[in-house]
Amino acid sequence: MRRLFNAPPAEPTGAERVRSILTAADSMTVVTDEGCTEVSRLDSTGGPERIHLHPPSGRGADTEPEPGAAPPVRATVEFTDVAPAPVRDRVRARVVLTGWLLDSPAHAATEGSRCMELSHAVLEREGRRTTVGLEELMDAETDPLAVCEAGMLTHMSDEHGDIVELLLRLVKPRAEQGIRRVLPLAIDRYGITLRLEYDTSHSDARLPFPARVDDPDQAGERIHALLNTARHRFGRNRLLSDS
Repeated sequence: MRRLFNAPPAEPTGAERVRSILTAADSMTVVTDEGCTEVSRLDSTGGPERIHLHPPSGRGADTEPEPGAAPPVRATVEFTDVAPAPVRDRVRARVVLTGWLLDSPAHAATEGSRCMELSHAVLEREGRRTTVGLEELMDAETDPLAVCEAGMLTHMSDEHGDIVELLLRLVKPRAEQGIRRVLPLAIDRYGITLRLEYDTSHSDARLPFPARVDDPDQAGERIHALLNTARHRFGRNRLLSDS
């Protein structure tokens, strides 16, 4: 992945990515020995079933269940992170959580919900799999832009193509011919990623922010800083003139 000039890499850790994907997701696939079930996490009275995640209490499939409770069920919960903008190959990452589903009344947070005692997570991204341990996952911060990322990227893609083209000036190397379309792929507290699409392939370009975002209100300021850099350091960009 290309980066802006010689700036050091500034990207979320695997644990931060997992936490952010879980926060933004509104649906998941629960897989047990009994099969697959699509589950919603949207909170609404009388709405679909929800899953609440908890650290393990030291129990497992061989542990004696609480009185009146069904034994824990070994399960995986799968999440798919899909790019909001209509880029080529929209699946950005997949997350699989492994643990036990509990039916214990003591663990049920609300009616129509179940709890999952978490063992570990696996993040699949850019063809690589990373195992994230429970302690690392529990200590990681959720990206402050996680819940508003989709709206930000959709707005930029639909209403501000000029901003995307201006950001393209910061991609190194600059004069790579054959680009047919550029769209915003992702944004997080550390930077924004563009997807560069060619006739039969694509690549991603990472543009780090000058400082990390600690509040969603700071995102606009960070993007404007990148735009100002693009305006002042380069002349008119003709990269897409042949498109």
